Amino acid sequence: MNHKKPLKRRRNTLPLHVIAVIVGVFMVVPVFYALLGGFKDNSELSENPFGLPNEWITANYTDVLGSGSFWLQVWNSTFIAVVTTVVTIALSALAAFVFARFAFRGRELYFTLFTAGLMFPFAVAILPIFVMLRTLGLLDNPLGVILTQAAFGLPLTIIILRGFFRSIPGEIEEAATIDGCSPFGFFWRILLPMARPAIATVSVLAIVGSWNNFMLPLVVFSEETSWTLPLGIQQFQGQYASDTARILAYLILAMVPALGFYAIAERHLVGGLTAGATKG
Repeated sequence: MNHKKPLKRRRNTLPLHVIAVIVGVFMVVPVFYALLGGFKDNSELSENPFGLPNEWITANYTDVLGSGSFWLQVWNSTFIAVVTTVVTIALSALAAFVFARFAFRGRELYFTLFTAGLMFPFAVAILPIFVMLRTLGLLDNPLGVILTQAAFGLPLTIIILRGFFRSIPGEIEEAATIDGCSPFGFFWRILLPMARPAIATVSVLAIVGSWNNFMLPLVVFSEETSWTLPLGIQQFQGQYASDTARILAYLILAMVPALGFYAIAERHLVGGLTAGATKG
C-alpha cells in the first residue's frame, strides 16, 4: 500500500510536469534559435534556420563586443537597474516595516492604496509621466527613469516584504526592546538581516524588470549616449535591418547579463516568494 501512494502522487503531478515541459520548450527554443542564428550568415539562416551552423561564424558576436556603444548601453542599463533597486528596496523596506510591525488607525487602508498600484497599467500613465518629468526637468536624465521605475516597483515590493516582516515572531522584537534596542535599531540590526531571502527576491525582480524596460527609457531619453540596451537593440535592428544574424547576436549578448544574474539568484527568488506565506 505504501508503494501505491507514491505512484498515485506521480500520476497526479504528471499533468503539471507536462505543462512545465511545454512552457519550458516555448521559452528555450527561441533563445537557442537566436544563439545559433548569431553564428550563421544570413543565407544559411534562411536556408537552415534551426540546424547547427555549417561553419561557425564568430564575427557577428565579436563585432558587437568590439562596439563602444554596446558597452555604454550595458553601463547605462546596469547603473539604472542597480540604483532603481536600491531606491525601491530602501523605501519599500521602511514602508513594509511600518505596515507590518506598527498598529495605527487607517493602516489597512493605506496598505490597500499601495497594493492598488498593481492594478495601474504603466502604459496608461506614460503621458502624465512624460509631462511630469518634463516639468521637473528630468528628461534625458537617468533619475527620470530611476524614480519612475522605483515608484511602480513599490507596491509588489512592499507586499512581499510586509509578509516576511509579519512572519518574524514578536518575541524577538520584545527581547530586542528589553536590551535597549529602538524600533529603528530593531529594523536595521535584526529585521533586515533576517529578511535577506525576501530582499534577494525583490532585488531580482527589480533588476530584471529595469533591465528589460523599453517604454520608459524610450520616452525619457533622446540622446544616444543615455540609451539602455533595449533602446540599443531597437536602434541596431534599424541600422542592420537586412542583417538578421548580426541582430540575433546583439540580442543574445544583451540578454546574457540579465539571464546570468537570474540564474545565480533563482534559488533566492523562490525562497523569498514563499517566505512569510504562512503568517500575515
